[in-house]
Amino acid sequence: MGDRFKIVLLGDAGTGKSAITVMFLQGKFIHKYDPTLEETYRKTIEIENKSCLLDILDTAGQESYHTMESRYVRNGDGFLIVYSTTSKSSFEKIEAFYDLVLRVKDCSSYPIVLMGNKCDLVDEREVSTEDAKKLTEKLSCQFLETSALKNENIKESFSALVLQLRKKWEEEGLNKKKKKKRCTIL
Repeated sequence: MGDRFKIVLLGDAGTGKSAITVMFLQGKFIHKYDPTLEETYRKTIEIENKSCLLDILDTAGQESYHTMESRYVRNGDGFLIVYSTTSKSSFEKIEAFYDLVLRVKDCSSYPIVLMGNKCDLVDEREVSTEDAKKLTEKLSCQFLETSALKNENIKESFSALVLQLRKKWEEEGLNKKKKKKRCTIL
């Protein structure tokens, strides 16, 4: 068996987290929007010739469920933070989700991919690619514009996150090995 990671999708309501998840899992687009409470899925994929089991948590975006976000983050290994390119307000909440991850994980950086979903809705765009790139430079995280409808950059977003997770775990493994080699004489 290869790696196993818990992936959490965070973002405002209506950004397409569920549509992204279903497209990734089943290759289907859901046209009817039904607000998610919390859904967990599992999928095995192969990235760079190595098998990987993903436990995917599709979270609620509604304000009334924000109290549960700390629990989602505490249990997650990596995060896909989703905003809609057609919603400036969803984009403006990205930093709050990013800060939540760093606060709960008690670190200065963590495996995160920012997804600008609904990039196919060009005429309804409220967030420019340039603005998103500036934010991701500031936050030091990866960014992909996606379309759940057209299956654009969906698998690539999950793959990018898995590669970050593998790198992080590799580095942590090396650090643990280095720490174990210390000798203390009393």
